[in-house]
Amino acid sequence: YDDALEYLGPGITLCNAHGVHDTSTAELAVGLAVSVRRGFPHFMTNQRRGVWDRRLFPSLADSRVAIVGYGSIGRTVHRVLGGFQVDVTAFTRSGRDGALRVAELPAVIHEFDVVILTLPLNADSAGMFDAGLLGRMRDGATLINVARGPIVDTDALVAELRAGRLSAGLDVTDPEPLPEGHPLWEAPNCVITPHVGGNSTAFEPRGRALVEQQLQRLAAGAELLNVVHAG
Repeated sequence: YDDALEYLGPGITLCNAHGVHDTSTAELAVGLAVSVRRGFPHFMTNQRRGVWDRRLFPSLADSRVAIVGYGSIGRTVHRVLGGFQVDVTAFTRSGRDGALRVAELPAVIHEFDVVILTLPLNADSAGMFDAGLLGRMRDGATLINVARGPIVDTDALVAELRAGRLSAGLDVTDPEPLPEGHPLWEAPNCVITPHVGGNSTAFEPRGRALVEQQLQRLAAGAELLNVVHAG
């Protein structure tokens, strides 16, 4: 919301839409994980070519999953994963509520089959998944990014994808939009969606419910929800 602050007039309070995108984004994150782990990129390529090629790919079931960033979206991802028989470890900056600290991630990232990013982009997270951290991921692991593109070093990820060591599901990229001809488009073992995590039919009813609730609170003189800048 930082880019909106300069447009706020005196006395204007800014609230965000905390929670509105959780369901859709979590659904997409898990969908990307299933599609990448089960080899959808390979099978879709063969479908276009008319090739019937049965091949064994890893299941999401029995995987160890790291959720990096455990706000409302991360917690929703965890709930959605509840039916997939996976072992989930959460990572937060503080390590509260049973989570590990993000600072501990480099030491243990090799233990996970799937790493799902739902953390905000800030000075600490920008470029976090560079060549060094990606190189620590176990062979055959999958990176899912539904957070922000600049958290991941794109060139380093392309190198890992081309080497066949990692796979990825990306709803966000750096740069974004991803330009025509960018090497990430052709990278193997990768599913790319154009930043549509929250862009589904689930958005409007949840957005409408939040706006209605805020208007009711405003009319009643009650404190507004999700205030990010007090007027």
